[in-house]
Amino acid sequence: MIKNPTAKKQILNSLRSVARLGETAGVVLRAGIRHATDAAPTPQLLRETFEQLGATYIKLGQFIASSPSLFPREYVEEFQRCLDQTPSLPFSYIEQTLKEEFGDTPLESIFQHIEQAPLASASIAQVHAATLVTGEDVVIKVQKPGVQTILHTDLNVVYGVTRLFEKVVPKLKFASLSEIVDEIRSRMVKEVDFVAEAQNIEDFQQFLDATQNTQAVAPKVYPQASTRRVLTMQRLYGLPLTDLEVVKQYAKDPAQVLISAMNTWFASLMMCKSFHADLHAGNLLLLKDGRIGFIDFGIVGQLKPEVWGATIGFMDALQHTNYHEMAKNMVNMGMTHTKVDVDRLAQDMEKLFSGVLMADPQKVMSGDVADLNAIMLDMVGVGERHGIHFPRDFALLMKQMLYFDRFMRVLTPYMDVFSDSRLQLLQESEPTSKLIH
Repeated sequence: MIKNPTAKKQILNSLRSVARLGETAGVVLRAGIRHATDAAPTPQLLRETFEQLGATYIKLGQFIASSPSLFPREYVEEFQRCLDQTPSLPFSYIEQTLKEEFGDTPLESIFQHIEQAPLASASIAQVHAATLVTGEDVVIKVQKPGVQTILHTDLNVVYGVTRLFEKVVPKLKFASLSEIVDEIRSRMVKEVDFVAEAQNIEDFQQFLDATQNTQAVAPKVYPQASTRRVLTMQRLYGLPLTDLEVVKQYAKDPAQVLISAMNTWFASLMMCKSFHADLHAGNLLLLKDGRIGFIDFGIVGQLKPEVWGATIGFMDALQHTNYHEMAKNMVNMGMTHTKVDVDRLAQDMEKLFSGVLMADPQKVMSGDVADLNAIMLDMVGVGERHGIHFPRDFALLMKQMLYFDRFMRVLTPYMDVFSDSRLQLLQESEPTSKLIH
């Protein structure tokens, strides 16, 4: 009988890895048989197989969906359908994870109450409302049991397969397939490390303090109730910026609400180690006291100053429908090694964005992420035809800028926010100087 807890845990993890390999092989075998007998398109078959394989592959599918610069369009479009809200686990599984993480410390000495029904359930974690013994309302983000073992096993398999393919088919090496998988592996490992997410929140809070920004807030993290697999945060009560009439109930000037949110985010691009890369309506809240709540820092990006400067020029040109300047700024981003015909690029961008700018604002703000990604895919396609390649973090940045553009069309439909003197796109500090070190 094994008495050493560490050795016992290692053996259990090894057994789980072996079981996971067997499970994966079974699903892949069934997918292969279906591929040989079914007329379903390959992207659809791959997406359905990923969903059957669970957490790691669902996150991988979401990575494909949000990386139009790395993957073929038909796969990016198909993986937009990858599940984000997954079936919830019984509270007993979540409770067991909490007990494992806090060891000898009884849960009753940390939490006064935990709601058994989850607020949300995604592929990697489940979120529950709770109250600390000190009385604060919080949300607990709890990693689902076995996720880390599954993640590491799956990603090692995917990485090994891509390396094998590159040896068998040498041409694939030029596509940097294994490097792409390695980047995916690095990002996904960070996403299941809640200590890293807590650090992202702390960096953002330090930025707010350093800039004396009292108009925005991020949830407080409670370290005594957090671990690598559990993240306990202050519960912020607010409303998403999706309904002008609702926003008016809490703010006299909806334009100021949006400008405050944008000023905060723009400043964070240059002054934080990373920027929040997923500020859709669910992650940007108008709180009852009028402040803007920034939540869910699991997806962040990093930006080079020259890319940000060119992006500002691009968005300014978009607001003024100056397609020639849009094209020039795309070239100035430095994502091409060939000579670009700026006039032809400008013509292609005009064809693309003339339809976007005429879109129904209420429809585009309804949370249709697929529509946003369609715009990104079209942009990437235009860029590639002219020899321009977009890095992943630029795609994250542009997607966020499009989110803001659509917030503007709902909250400020009759004004040009980019010409408002309250909006500060360029900060006085040097781009390379970070307030957060």
